[in-house]
Amino acid sequence: MPNSTTNLNSISNLNSIQKITNKKPHAIIVAYPTQGHVNPTIQLAIKLASKGFSLTFVNTEVIHEQITSSNPILDPTHIFSGAVNGSISDIQYVTVSDGLPLGYDRSLNHDHWIGAMMHTYPAHVEVAVADVVKSRPYTCCLVADSYSVWASNVAKKYGLFYVSFWTEAALVLDIYFHFHLLKKNSHVSPGTRKDTIDYIPGVKSLKTTDLMSYLQEEDMTSIYHESIFGAINDVKRADFILSNTVQELEPNTTKAIQAQTPFYTIGPLFKLGFPKRALSASLWAESDCTHWLDSKPNGSVLYVSFGSYAHISKDELVEIANGIKLSGVNFLWVIRPDMVSSDDPDPLPIEFKNDVRDRGLIVTWTNQISVLSHPGVGGFLTHCGWNSTIESVWHEVPMLCFPLLTDQFTNRKLVVDDWKIGYYLCDEKPVKKEEVSQKIKLLMHESMGDRLKEKIKGAKQLLEKAIAINGSSERNFDTFVKDLKIGASKKLNLSFN
Repeated sequence: MPNSTTNLNSISNLNSIQKITNKKPHAIIVAYPTQGHVNPTIQLAIKLASKGFSLTFVNTEVIHEQITSSNPILDPTHIFSGAVNGSISDIQYVTVSDGLPLGYDRSLNHDHWIGAMMHTYPAHVEVAVADVVKSRPYTCCLVADSYSVWASNVAKKYGLFYVSFWTEAALVLDIYFHFHLLKKNSHVSPGTRKDTIDYIPGVKSLKTTDLMSYLQEEDMTSIYHESIFGAINDVKRADFILSNTVQELEPNTTKAIQAQTPFYTIGPLFKLGFPKRALSASLWAESDCTHWLDSKPNGSVLYVSFGSYAHISKDELVEIANGIKLSGVNFLWVIRPDMVSSDDPDPLPIEFKNDVRDRGLIVTWTNQISVLSHPGVGGFLTHCGWNSTIESVWHEVPMLCFPLLTDQFTNRKLVVDDWKIGYYLCDEKPVKKEEVSQKIKLLMHESMGDRLKEKIKGAKQLLEKAIAINGSSERNFDTFVKDLKIGASKKLNLSFN
């Protein structure tokens, strides 16, 4: 791992690459450094490259180290170098510091990490952007995750279009864009109203419990709120917003956002049609669960994962474990070493592990796509992260929803109330083992599970149609590329194909 703030050594000769990409529009793309944001950003980079862009992909040193340590087959200097597809051969790769030492425990000290992302990391990114702009004269845009608080200022400083990449549901962005209405109507702190929210454009109705977790809190002065509200204000200054959703899944909220700003739904961005080696961006070593799943009857396994980021209390974890035990179902459970705390890497009781040894497999991480696509899996107990939600729809696996943080509560509303392809794990907290067992049985064994599967097939068809030739997401992406190239041609006084 290089010690310098900006690593350009992964490209042997910038000048020779510039000749290869003569008059290709060049984009700088910056990933937000968490697993759930890095993965779709990599897919976006590949998609841009396939449309005739040359790219510089900016990653943090700590995420780069985690990816390459967990995936030893990758080139340790360039995670895209294993790709053999010609459309992604011109991706320059740059790593920068996030402002904290590599060995610092960001999970245990999350406040410090958010502070660094707001106040230190932007300086490192700006240095990288300046270096790239200097060496790549056809640089036309900065593509940055929408949770970046710095992107519009950096883009403006270097004369670039700012393309904001929204990795969550359109509904979430629509709510954030209309936060002022929630405040005006006292549905967020310091208000006390708990009645239905029915005044947000594009949204028929919401409960306060459907709002993102940070909007349900009494104290909205934390560093998390400062970061989120700063990022949303920055998104509003973007020249283009790309969204990893499908307009047919969220037609009304999509229209509401498009009435305010250039907004292109281009999802779902999946690992389809490219070599696995090029796209293996997991932050943890993946256990291959295929052999174990092969030994189970079709549809008999409950897959349990609460994602790559959010934490759960030990009491909740144990109650869910006991509910799984009571249900009697086969299960595959992903438990990250830091899911409760990095100080407690093995939080499940030993007696639970002993009692379920014959029907359960517990791993620290696995390839979720491989698991969800396996015929043995019949249900997904999920935190409702957006990637997990869309992947579950794609593989037609009904969901049991237990949101933990931020947009996951809003995604649960989509899954349960709007699309009707899942259930709440518990109606009210604290979660209890008896309700967990009951809901698992409902999902996995009874006729209601079959009804969900019928509904989810329809949702899956919307995704398939969107990414098909002439599908909405493909058309939207082509329109975006055309609009960007026209703008870049005028700005740079060049003609891009």
